[in-house]
Amino acid sequence: MSKVKEKSRVEAIKHAIEKLSENEFAVLRRWFAEKDWSEWDMQLERDSDAGKLDFLESEALDAKVKGELSKL
Repeated sequence: MSKVKEKSRVEAIKHAIEKLSENEFAVLRRWFAEKDWSEWDMQLERDSDAGKLDFLESEALDAKVKGELSKL
């Protein structure tokens, strides 16, 4: 899709959103938040499965051995 068409679609969506009632907008906002968190969860899972977060476990274990962990 060209940048012009993409921008045109986004502008149309923005225009439609501006016409929503407060309740409709609240529903849309909730949907966006849930979709965003779902995407974040999937990305986190993919990164974890790929080993991209293994360094965090290593850092935590190292801090535990050194007695540098604090209780939450």
